[in-house]
Amino acid sequence: MAAPNPEFLRFTTHKSFTQRLVLSTLTGRPIHISQIRSSSPTHPGLAPHEISFLRLLDSITNGSSLQISYTGTTLTYIPGLITGSVTSDTVVKCNLPEGCRRGVSWFLLPLCMLGPFSKSPVNVRFEGDGVITSSTETGDVSVDTVRTAILPLYERFGILGAKMELRVLQRSCAGAGGKGGGGVVELRFGSQVRLPKTLHLNRSPGRVKRIRGVAYCTGVAASGNARMIHEARGLLNGLVADVHVAAQYDQAPLVSEKGEPGKKRRTGVGFGLSLVAESSVDGVIYSADVAAPSTGGVTPEDIGKMCALQLLECISDGGCVTKLGAGTVLTLMAMGSEDVGRVRLGREVVGTEDVIQLGRDLKKFGASSWGLRDAEEEGTTDIIVSVKGIGVGNVGRKIA
Repeated sequence: MAAPNPEFLRFTTHKSFTQRLVLSTLTGRPIHISQIRSSSPTHPGLAPHEISFLRLLDSITNGSSLQISYTGTTLTYIPGLITGSVTSDTVVKCNLPEGCRRGVSWFLLPLCMLGPFSKSPVNVRFEGDGVITSSTETGDVSVDTVRTAILPLYERFGILGAKMELRVLQRSCAGAGGKGGGGVVELRFGSQVRLPKTLHLNRSPGRVKRIRGVAYCTGVAASGNARMIHEARGLLNGLVADVHVAAQYDQAPLVSEKGEPGKKRRTGVGFGLSLVAESSVDGVIYSADVAAPSTGGVTPEDIGKMCALQLLECISDGGCVTKLGAGTVLTLMAMGSEDVGRVRLGREVVGTEDVIQLGRDLKKFGASSWGLRDAEEEGTTDIIVSVKGIGVGNVGRKIA
């Protein structure tokens, strides 16, 4: 007897592209996405970084099916089982093309959300002429921010931090025109769980007790690190005494020259700063990330000042989770055990387009609606978000 045709959840446009693919993979619901840049006269359909993510998703799953229309404006995805890298020693290689404008964190954030639900460890190595490890003008954060501000959030759900490792083997900033970088990044996610623990992070976020960070330069004078650190500390030392920023210098990576085999050139030249503020309450982390634009014209002092001010703005938003980490936390809460978890978010965080769209997408995939109420403390505008898990859990662990 033939298998019945699956019922597709239908979406439009390329917005929340990785988010919808991740939710489809976790819940097992097939999706149909149409009108992907259909109105663009020059570049309709899927972009190079989206094609690369689909290839990566296909390489870490078993039984998934992808169909893309001739123009690339329509995508049909039937999810399979998340198998990871099959063995702990196997590394899946993801080669990003030179035309990639997104930072490697655009791939890492959804990949980390799939990691806990995989049957085997997820070991992925990003390489190629399109790997950008710094923050980008398109809104992506650096690899350092993912390592210091996002991965620690998984420990709140019972996922072992000792088995999560993110290594930068070759740093790179965005190349000319914001395209390509030539970096190398390796993610090893070896902590798989049956069900994420229920999160209760609804108390006061406390006060910032320390600030850590990384200043990086690739292919430019290493003195830029000291200049960024000095400017940032000038703003932050008056507020927090414990401020420590590490400096790292790397040569610009070599990439192949187009049309000239054997000839190579250096790309990914630039500098940037990543800062993380840790609160007195365990698990509360604020982050900021700024890198020099590919067009230049910005001094290291400007970058240091902008990053410090961005960190202070992030802290002023309040709550226990930042805008960057809200999607990860809310998704893991929705996929966890059938219990009500609570997290305290700033009003500015709850009101962002990404969080509102995530709530709508979770509802469409079968999750419960969120409960919102004001925090009971005086002098705060924070909101307590209650999320009931749907008990999806790790299907691979059930079979094993």
